[in-house]
Amino acid sequence: MSDLPKVYSPKDVEEKWYRDWETKGAFSAKRDPHRTPYTIVIPPPNVTGILHMGHALNNTIQDILIRWKRMDGKVALWVPGTDHAGIATQNVVEKALAKEGKSRHDLGREKFIERVWKWREEYGGTIIRQLKRLGASCDWTRTRFTMDEGLSKAVQEVFIRLYEKGLIYRGHYIINWCPRCQTALSDEEAPHQDLQGHLYYIRYPMEGSKDHIVIATTRPETLLGDTAVAIGPKDDRYRKLLGKTILLPVLKRKLKVVEDEFVDPAFGTGVVKVTPAHDPNDFMMGQKHNLPSVNVMNPDGTMNEEAGPYQGLDRFECRRRILVDLEKEGLLEKTEPHAHAVGHCYRCRTIIEPRLSLQWFVKMKPLAEPAIRVVREGKVTFIPSRWSKIYLDWMENIRDWCISRQIWWGHRIPVWYCVGTDHCKIECKEPIVGRTRPEKCPHCGSKNLRQDEDVLDTWFSSWLWPFSTLGWPEEDEDLRYFYPTDTLVTAPEILFFWVARMIMAGLEFRGNIPFREVYIHGTVRVEGGKKMSKSLGNIIDPIEIIEKFGADALRFSLMVITATGSDVYLSEQKFLIGRNFANKIWNAARLILPKLEKRQPLSPHLPLDDTDRWILSRLNRTIEEVTEALSEYSFNDAGSLLYEFFWHQFCDWYLEMTKARKNEEIAPILEEVLKKSLLLLHPIMPFLTEEIWQNLSPKESIMVSEWPKPDKAYFNPEIERSLSFFMKMTTEIRNLRSQWNVPEGTNLDIEIPLTKTLPSLDEKKLYYGFEFLKKSAGISKVAFTPGKKGKPAGSATLVVSHSPVFVQLKGVINLEAEKSRILREIEERRAHWQKTMERLKDNNFVSRAPEEVVLKHRESAKLLEEGIVKLEEALAELS
Repeated sequence: MSDLPKVYSPKDVEEKWYRDWETKGAFSAKRDPHRTPYTIVIPPPNVTGILHMGHALNNTIQDILIRWKRMDGKVALWVPGTDHAGIATQNVVEKALAKEGKSRHDLGREKFIERVWKWREEYGGTIIRQLKRLGASCDWTRTRFTMDEGLSKAVQEVFIRLYEKGLIYRGHYIINWCPRCQTALSDEEAPHQDLQGHLYYIRYPMEGSKDHIVIATTRPETLLGDTAVAIGPKDDRYRKLLGKTILLPVLKRKLKVVEDEFVDPAFGTGVVKVTPAHDPNDFMMGQKHNLPSVNVMNPDGTMNEEAGPYQGLDRFECRRRILVDLEKEGLLEKTEPHAHAVGHCYRCRTIIEPRLSLQWFVKMKPLAEPAIRVVREGKVTFIPSRWSKIYLDWMENIRDWCISRQIWWGHRIPVWYCVGTDHCKIECKEPIVGRTRPEKCPHCGSKNLRQDEDVLDTWFSSWLWPFSTLGWPEEDEDLRYFYPTDTLVTAPEILFFWVARMIMAGLEFRGNIPFREVYIHGTVRVEGGKKMSKSLGNIIDPIEIIEKFGADALRFSLMVITATGSDVYLSEQKFLIGRNFANKIWNAARLILPKLEKRQPLSPHLPLDDTDRWILSRLNRTIEEVTEALSEYSFNDAGSLLYEFFWHQFCDWYLEMTKARKNEEIAPILEEVLKKSLLLLHPIMPFLTEEIWQNLSPKESIMVSEWPKPDKAYFNPEIERSLSFFMKMTTEIRNLRSQWNVPEGTNLDIEIPLTKTLPSLDEKKLYYGFEFLKKSAGISKVAFTPGKKGKPAGSATLVVSHSPVFVQLKGVINLEAEKSRILREIEERRAHWQKTMERLKDNNFVSRAPEEVVLKHRESAKLLEEGIVKLEEALAELS
């Protein structure tokens, strides 16, 4: 048994043990018919990504579960991998090309794809290396990439099966279009943000009349694509318009009037413009009333030839110009402020444009029905449970999924078209779908074929992740053994992008759920509630925290401050929790290890005193409670239980109380508590626990040691109750000594009234308690008095476990001087509180000061107020 260095050095320990684990294949999961598998698939981070605090939280939770289940005897497999992140990765490489003065079109598709693969080889492994710094115990031999050969085969197979089943189709529909990325986006990729815009009331002249109608719109630039105006069928105000012709402002296009139930009579004036090529609802009206669709924009968001005099202008510049022109012509009646939700590209945050486009779609309702059923039946459960309702609400209103993207990096759609020959027939327009490139057109025999230019949505590969990573579409042994997986750990923002689609895909292609439980953790925010963001400059870099405090400190801090499913509020200061706890464990181990030289193992025959019985009872209760907390995904409870047990109960109390005892008396208990504590701590703090474990002369790594089971023979509620009473009393007396400035070394006398709330303690326990109080709290005399006697003069009252305890201060402190001191402190605090409140009542300060400064002032006012109340209570005690 070697001595531990005086100071814990996380960097040296972490590098050493991670290298050792990897070299020995400690993370590898091999099929074993005699053991139960436990499987997690990692939410694949983007290949462009670097580790952020959201990743750190998500992957720490997964690693805790995997390490715990591995120790619990399961064949624990954590499948790692990265996502090709179509739009994001293409953007990164295009930016690199732009610095060289080139575009992807200068290279051509094939050379550009080669450039992206090269970039991926050079930079794509960054996040994997960072996950290793965090301590992630993934089976790295199974690392997958959403565009590797196996997953590409799975993607192609799924496309073809869905196409053959009639669930994939191609058509002209309104889609979300990003003018910057120049690609279609699914509804989930175009999240809405509330913006303060305007409602523009525009006069549309009536043909052959000096009259006009007024129509309100938030997007006046799209009026250039209007092909009708619409009224509600029950709106008598406008029935006279039926059969009339309306003239489009600026372009003078003739518009007919239609009736449609979609029109909301309460919006604007109750008459709406119909722009089928630029609004999803207008598109539906256009189909119903057989209206033409006029697209007035280019893919980059500039106006095209259909926009007449505005051709070539950016869409927002067009809006500005058209408003000026309308006002000149007397056609802009008024403008009102108007708050509305506007879709933004999830990648570049550009405002999306609803656009009529030819795209590929998946029919989702047939896939959603069984996925709804398995959640209703409890086959897939969400933690916290509130997410079930959110999932079901979305699934029951699901829309078809636009899966084609107008970029080059991704899985190219496995569809070919016949370019044709002179004798080419109409049938050649039908897509040719196949697993390989067809040699010729099945209709006309032409070999002149071209593949669809589009690629599939990135999520089209990700939704297959739980089974494609295990070998599907091949019927692999691993697939049969490890699928379905057990737990999915994910963030709320990809519930619809990914989680829901994986459930649908698992049921459709494997006939089984992809996972049994979905744990959805909160979002990582800075203190004050704002999301971490580069633009706000409030990022806390997990790698910097690891460098400064160590990976275990980061992991433990994240867990102990994170309530189940709640958002996480971080500051760098909070990582001191984990750093200080790691140091406490290290120092305790340094103290204990030399005492274990001549130890004997813990056995039922070993003589124990009440202190030993208490710590062994608390240890086994903690084993039971931590195991239960992990089973319920209450990671903060697990961390807090371990912190309370090891730091306070073991170090502060047991080690303190046994200082004077011989090593051979307490060595078996010290070893038992230290070993079991390290085992419980290992899933959260793997590096530190391995280093100390190896100094206990074990035969194997702690990560493959058995998870401790509670030994109920050591449960001793009576001992716990009695010692808890005297410990609380000791703490209260120590606090009182500090509060009343009792001179050090002065012994105190206490009285304990015999009341019903007093814990029932036999004579032996009382005697032990007196001795305990003498040593730990400096008590010279304990007297039990009748419950009705009342409070002795000159004493202070403590309440311990609902029982009053009177501490005699008369003759110990100068009561009058103490009263004067408290009065002065109350006045000082009150003055400080009034100044703080004046600042908080100042609207200029509250509106202009940084949010965290205002928050600090509010917290300060609260603490001052609480302090004044406590001082007033103390003054009342003395009076």
